[in-house]
Amino acid sequence: MKITTQLKLTVAGLAIFTIGTASWAYLGTRQGELDASVVNKSGIVRGASQRLVKLETNGQPDDALIQRIDQLINALINGDESLQLPKATNANYLARIQEVESDWQQLKATVVQYRQNPNLKAKLIEDSEAYFELTNDAVFAAETIAFNRFKSIELLELAIVFLDLIVFAFVFWTIQRVSDVLQQSVTTVTDSSSEIAATVEVQERLVADQTASVTVTTSTIEELGAASLQAAQQANSSATGAKEALNLSETGSQAVQDTVQGIEDLNNQVSAIADQIMQLSEQTEQISTISSLVADVADQTNMLALNAAVEAARAGEQGKGFAVVAGEIRKLADQSRDSAGKINILVDAIQSSINSTVMVTDEGNKTAKAGIEVARSTADVFSRIATAINEVYSNSQQIAQSAKQQAVGVQQAVSAMNAINLGAKETVTAVSQVQTSTEELKTIAQELQVAV
Repeated sequence: MKITTQLKLTVAGLAIFTIGTASWAYLGTRQGELDASVVNKSGIVRGASQRLVKLETNGQPDDALIQRIDQLINALINGDESLQLPKATNANYLARIQEVESDWQQLKATVVQYRQNPNLKAKLIEDSEAYFELTNDAVFAAETIAFNRFKSIELLELAIVFLDLIVFAFVFWTIQRVSDVLQQSVTTVTDSSSEIAATVEVQERLVADQTASVTVTTSTIEELGAASLQAAQQANSSATGAKEALNLSETGSQAVQDTVQGIEDLNNQVSAIADQIMQLSEQTEQISTISSLVADVADQTNMLALNAAVEAARAGEQGKGFAVVAGEIRKLADQSRDSAGKINILVDAIQSSINSTVMVTDEGNKTAKAGIEVARSTADVFSRIATAINEVYSNSQQIAQSAKQQAVGVQQAVSAMNAINLGAKETVTAVSQVQTSTEELKTIAQELQVAV
């Protein structure tokens, strides 16, 4: 049975018990009043009979007093509401009052005889004294009945006091039980809150680890930007070498002029390569910007996950806050996916630029071959041109090496992102633990609701 039900039943029983005892007390008091009235009226009969005799012996007959005594004796036997007299039910008192009524008839007859013959005064006094003793016994019988009833009421009142103590003890026991249940529930809630606090601490460590991973990612992107800048510088050096080859070709013959024309075409192709490399550098900077956005989103995601844990600890009516935080997390996840899509697009663009660079380089090689065939007539000029082209080749190798460094940097960025991904998975696990603790708190609340 639920404790609240027990309390309700106890209160209802206590109310019924109180009403019953109050009703009994009222009835007892009423009966006591009637008993007192019986004693009083019996005493009046006793005194009135003696007064009647005195009046008769003094020559002052009083028929109204005789009628009054008749009325009182009849009321004492049969009851009379106007006189607040109940019908006589006690056997001892009924016998006494019936004797009083019988002797009263004899005393009345003696009074009538005395009025006709004053010599019967001695008999009247003798009968009066005998009647006084009889009425006195009736008064004692009425007093005994009233006393016994008073003792019964007194014993019942003691019993009521004892029952009151039992009821109050039961109420105290019920309240103590409620206190124990609440204390146990509070202890359990406290333990669950401690577990939530521990989980939040784990999340804080995960946030720190993810922050470190983001730092590594930032450093890697910076290295990638530096490598791209170096590639652009190498491309400028290649353009300078091509220009020197063009200046040398101007001192040759008409054949050298043709060679110069071929070298100019080669210079244009190399310039196109430089432009493609510059585009690659700009796209790399965009990758850096988007990666920074991804890092910001990761930070916001972690903060929202922490807020979600705090909101989950509150539970109850405030549990709605968790849904809001979860919505914000989903929004940030969408931003992360958009950023990832942009990164893929930029990677495709970089690949396209590289392909274009390869094609342009191929055209440059063809043009260079044509220039070499034209320049065979002048070995000295061709040698100088070959030297310049070798410098261009060295610079191209350095560009290739820089591109490899870019690839390594991208790989590091991927590793850092994998670390962030792993941290996110661990964050999900920690949030799941928070959810489990929250469910435990909910179960405890339900048990407390059922108990109370």
